[in-house]
Amino acid sequence: MADLSKTPKQTSSAPAQSSNNLVSILAPVACLLAGYLIWRFILGAGSNFGAGSENGGFWPERDAPKTALSKMYLGGIIVPILIGSFLTMLTFVVERFLTISKASGTASNAEFVRKVQYHLASKNVDAAIAECDKQKGSVGNVMKAGLGRYKEMISNNELSTEQKVMAIQKEVEEATSLELPMLEKNLVFLSTIASIATLLGLLGTVLGMIRSFSALGEDSGGGAAASKLSVGISEALYNTALGIGTSAFAIIFYNIFTTKIDGITYGIDESGFTLTQSFASLYK
Repeated sequence: MADLSKTPKQTSSAPAQSSNNLVSILAPVACLLAGYLIWRFILGAGSNFGAGSENGGFWPERDAPKTALSKMYLGGIIVPILIGSFLTMLTFVVERFLTISKASGTASNAEFVRKVQYHLASKNVDAAIAECDKQKGSVGNVMKAGLGRYKEMISNNELSTEQKVMAIQKEVEEATSLELPMLEKNLVFLSTIASIATLLGLLGTVLGMIRSFSALGEDSGGGAAASKLSVGISEALYNTALGIGTSAFAIIFYNIFTTKIDGITYGIDESGFTLTQSFASLYK
């Protein structure tokens, strides 16, 4: 009986996924920079305020906001970080949506697996491979890789049926190891933003409250001081609103994407089971 470990090593036929981490590094930096520019030059434009000056460099003094959005500028330096976090979340939502949509294939994975099962039952491996070319996506890629080894094992007279099944299973596992990292890549950004956005919002609110109460302590006017305090608290709460909103969107989309990935993973597992069981039953 031939030893499977002595058979020539075959290169997986699944297409290698290019791993470009440059976008993952640059996107958050670019979004944070964009967040500052929006906060500084759009929300904090001098025309949006009735008073103020350019003193302060990157954080000019502003007062008497004319619009609700311009009040957000007075929320403090945490606001541009929160805007940048929101933009980062949107960037990776779009990126994951495009990637996972492509990985889902052109049709239902369940229907695709049934078609492959039908062709394999008819011992028409080439037709099954053609279905993989039509389906594409992660399940199609893994199935095609497994079918390539499946076809080789049919004409192999040196290995036992059990060894052939193991060879097919190993090919499926190697192809799967190429697909899964691509599906889960960059989800960490959504989970991180979901965790820290609310905390950043609370931090900005606390800092705003500290500034408001400090100003109240320096102002001896009763009614005017109370009015100024209420305005300051209102401005500080913009941080909380931004943080909670960003976190909520990140959690929603993270759960949507993980659910879709679970469905694709189930399809990959089903495809591997289909190949091994079909071979074991048809080519004993």
